[in-house]
Amino acid sequence: MDDTRLADFWAAARAAEPTLPPAVPAAWAFGATPAQADDLLALVLAGVKTATASALDDYDVDGDPLPRAGDANIVLDGRDRPRAVIVTSAVEILPFAEVTAEHAWAEGEGDRSLAHWRAEHEEFWRAVHPSGFRPDMPVVCERFRLVYR
Repeated sequence: MDDTRLADFWAAARAAEPTLPPAVPAAWAFGATPAQADDLLALVLAGVKTATASALDDYDVDGDPLPRAGDANIVLDGRDRPRAVIVTSAVEILPFAEVTAEHAWAEGEGDRSLAHWRAEHEEFWRAVHPSGFRPDMPVVCERFRLVYR
């Protein structure tokens, strides 16, 4: 990731939204592939995707702090270019089996149903999660709002 590109993007975001903090926040892409990053970013930019979910164990493995309400993040596209700023509005940690239909709808993927959400996330976590998938695995359910594109 080009630090100058991030700094320039953040400066433009802060000019448009002066309430954003001065320090450049974390920058990351949704999904595990460039295609997923682009597809999920498109949903964010269209206002369809207003939530995301992560395996709690990934934060421990990566050493990343848990998201908190008020956190700003830069969302990258599949080529690691900054494209959006989101601000976390709520965070809830639930067992996978207790993630709600409301959360699935807010994630905006597929037909937006809980059944689709569960099938896609189980498949994803079975493929990429270091300790595999469990129905009781803790999931970080994060709601956010798009503040700059």
